[in-house]
Amino acid sequence: MALTLYYHPFALLLLEGADRPLRERRPLHPHNLDLGDPKVRAAFNALSPFGKMPLLKDGETLVSEATVVIEHLALHHPGKVELIPRDPAEALPVRHRDRIFDLYVQEPMQKIVGDRLRPEDARDPFGVAQARTTLRTAYALIETWTARGPWIMGEAFTLADCAAAPALHYAEMVEPFGEDLPGTTAYLARLKTAPVLRPRPGGGRPLQPLLPEGIGAAGWRKSAVEAIHPA
Repeated sequence: MALTLYYHPFALLLLEGADRPLRERRPLHPHNLDLGDPKVRAAFNALSPFGKMPLLKDGETLVSEATVVIEHLALHHPGKVELIPRDPAEALPVRHRDRIFDLYVQEPMQKIVGDRLRPEDARDPFGVAQARTTLRTAYALIETWTARGPWIMGEAFTLADCAAAPALHYAEMVEPFGEDLPGTTAYLARLKTAPVLRPRPGGGRPLQPLLPEGIGAAGWRKSAVEAIHPA
């Protein structure tokens, strides 16, 4: 049965080239959402009440949250890349680091960007300062992890690296790493050339005005779905 992936250029879990799965005859249909269209937004909110992306439709099953989408595909549609260790004891630290990147890198980054969208008299400088402090704390922790190997868990590329790629890509734009984080800087550079992931320059250009001044065009695309889903 065909899978449908609802996504957006700034969503965390996207495809490495929307046509590639179809070209390889995989039953995975990408659905790029234009949430600026009220009808599209209303239809999507009927599927996802919180309006969050990505959302995977697998038959009659709806799966939300990027990490859960990856876990669902790994469980029900395993493929050529194993992002979550089968051993529960080995999988636990992978899931933990996935949460660190989501809660303490991605979330404060979104706080900083979101504050930019507010009217000037409704902005939250204190909250933004807190978010920057959280990012610096997370960066220091991640720097210690990067000493263990090319990827965040060491030699194996995992779910945690999938979470790290877009989180660090955008976070570094709003709170640059600096010279005191050489390991994290090198790690992000490796992520951008990883076989499972690739940036798509300019993919986020229509939303560029939403980013704080000085941030370059992003358009990061995560292809974990492409990696997990069988050929």
